[in-house]
Amino acid sequence: MLNTFVVHVENKPGVLTRVASLFRRRAFNIDSLTVGRTEKPEVSRMTIVVDADSDQALRVEANLYKLVNVLLVENITGKPSICRDLAIIKVSAAHNERSPILEIINVFRARVVDFALDSLTIEITGGEEKVDRLVEVLRPYGILEMVRTGIVAMRRGTKLEEASAAAAASGNGATTVASDDNVSYSV
Repeated sequence: MLNTFVVHVENKPGVLTRVASLFRRRAFNIDSLTVGRTEKPEVSRMTIVVDADSDQALRVEANLYKLVNVLLVENITGKPSICRDLAIIKVSAAHNERSPILEIINVFRARVVDFALDSLTIEITGGEEKVDRLVEVLRPYGILEMVRTGIVAMRRGTKLEEASAAAAASGNGATTVASDDNVSYSV
């Protein structure tokens, strides 16, 4: 089963190497790995998709927390979340083939980002399955080049909602929300 982990790390050199080495040492294949800045310049966010059963996923999470620069780890598999993939696809498009390709692009709500004499470059954003289907439909026309970002994911809702839900579940009725500046994510 594919598990999606959201990992907040300190934005320092070598962190990506440490995280990737952890997966290598444990013999897990990373299906998708994306890294980017967050709203805080000192923190980067990794979205890691790995094929693991529930026990393996718990071990991955525990081992990630052991890394020095890891601040927060969350397995969002099965939780309400938004997952997106971006692909840029260059497809062969002779003049007489452009019209059907443009119709396909409209159906998938993709867009053309570059026209050339013999090709079109297409950008699509959406779920991984949507991107896969577009690639499959464009393959007969001749895909010249393609690049994909990998999955980026985020939990639905806000931290305020999560804190309220946690307080309600504990039964104390009071809602206390701590600012991120006062919370330590390290274990």
